[in-house]
Amino acid sequence: MASSDGEDAMKNLTDKATYERLEKDLSAVKNDISALAEQISDALNTLTGTAKKQGRRGYRQARANVDSIISDVSERGNAAIDAAQSAVTTIEDTLEEAIQQRPLATVGLAIGLGFLIGVTWRR
Repeated sequence: MASSDGEDAMKNLTDKATYERLEKDLSAVKNDISALAEQISDALNTLTGTAKKQGRRGYRQARANVDSIISDVSERGNAAIDAAQSAVTTIEDTLEEAIQQRPLATVGLAIGLGFLIGVTWRR
């Protein structure tokens, strides 16, 4: 009842035209606030959609970059393995040729290397 008593007191203090104008202005303010709330909600929804799109795009790009890096590393690793295998084959061929051409020098070299390795391990 306090609300209706307050309204009655307000009507008594002001004339009817002023009261109606205040009611109309209050209604307009409520409508403006409602419209503003809708606009803010629409803006937030648009911003959220844009952020999701950018997030997905960034994720796809990052994933593509990682895949590219992994592929590149794999290719480089394979190239390094091929180079190492080639070097081992070359060293093997060279040692085999040296052993066949100079067997005594090879035995002397093997003894010398064995001696150096033995001295190094004793320390």
